[in-house]
Amino acid sequence: MTFESKEKQVLPLAVNSLGQPTVVIVIPARYGSTRLPGKPLADIAGKSMVQHVYERACEVQGVHAVVVATDDERVATAVHDFGGRSVMTSAEHPSGTDRLAEVMAQLPADIYVNLQGDEPLVRPGDVQRLVDGMLADAAVSVGTLCHPIDSQEAQSPNTVKLVVADNGDALYFSRSPIPYPRDKEHVSYLKHVGVYAYRREVLQTYAQLPQPMAEKAEKLEQLRLLAAGLRIRAFEVEPTGPGVDTLECLEQVRALMMGTISAFEQKQPSLADVRLVIPDVDGVLTDGGLFYDATGEALKRFHVRDGLGMRLLEESGVRVAVLSGRDSPVLRKRVADLGLSFCLLGVKDKAAACQALMQQAGVTAAQTACLGDDSIDLPAFAVCGLSYAVPDAPQYVRAAATATLSTPGGYGAFRELADAILSAQGQEDVVASASGYSRLMSQMAQ
Repeated sequence: MTFESKEKQVLPLAVNSLGQPTVVIVIPARYGSTRLPGKPLADIAGKSMVQHVYERACEVQGVHAVVVATDDERVATAVHDFGGRSVMTSAEHPSGTDRLAEVMAQLPADIYVNLQGDEPLVRPGDVQRLVDGMLADAAVSVGTLCHPIDSQEAQSPNTVKLVVADNGDALYFSRSPIPYPRDKEHVSYLKHVGVYAYRREVLQTYAQLPQPMAEKAEKLEQLRLLAAGLRIRAFEVEPTGPGVDTLECLEQVRALMMGTISAFEQKQPSLADVRLVIPDVDGVLTDGGLFYDATGEALKRFHVRDGLGMRLLEESGVRVAVLSGRDSPVLRKRVADLGLSFCLLGVKDKAAACQALMQQAGVTAAQTACLGDDSIDLPAFAVCGLSYAVPDAPQYVRAAATATLSTPGGYGAFRELADAILSAQGQEDVVASASGYSRLMSQMAQ
């Protein structure tokens, strides 16, 4: 069966006057999506999804053609109606790369960019970075994109991770979190963004490449290219917006493009992001009771497990800053014993104090969690990305917090949160195993 473009012909592309390779962006757009049938034609802010992708692709400089590759006349007609260019392809292709190889037979070029048709939030600048990178280094056979993610997202098998060499070449792709933090040290993760650029000769030989064991196990076709010794250069970009896989994803993208939700609302702060924890003292690190000695000095009862939780966080790369509306020699002695370098004591404006501590620690509000128990802590709740109340706090304080802990102040409330943070950041063995604890803590104060 012969497939023809919607325009009935495909015009040859000419190399420009500077002799640079010709570049074509191909947008695969299958109508029969299993989870969201008719996905390319889904309306988003008055345009079909495929039109949004097409228009963004047209903003990329140095590209000689943009074409939608589809297996359905309804998509081809829609593309034609908004003035775009389409190519009909077979519905039997096992992968997107195979579909691209069919387009190559109809549309000759030197470099083909595979831009998914379900990414209406794609940034033209990211695709530009990919195209420019391929044009700059003829030794790169395949190019793709990646961006940093937190350890929580790295745990999902639906998120493909990669490890790169110093020059940006991909060493491996996996659904598992890579690299594996054997010693539970802080590691950084990169997420693979499924935008590819191929040189023509790669597509010509792809179908003949054997399918390696790794590809069969991971269900990742790019591993076939690595196994064949081809270089895949990964260009790092800023975190990308969500694609459209399900109806829920579609509604989220619609809301983002219509401006009814912000990027902050799209991804709320999480414990996996926390880099600074700010606890109140009275009622959180203590039970709130005050005892006076014969000299009139106020004595406080601290819990040893809270102290250990602080050291565990500090040694794991999460800073702890004690904040209190009171000041006393006893409190200063406790802070010194714990080896904490951040503290503000005797403050009344806790919002300003939290912001000062964030600046001092070099973190954002989204990376900060605070703990409180009374009205004086509400301003801190308002400026920190995450806030936690102890269970015996007044109802209105608990209502203002992100969540309420189960452990009362003075009885290990801080340790409960510290354990939750370590778990969210993939370091639960620090508190749950002898080997993990021994590895991290050689000296400590409790």
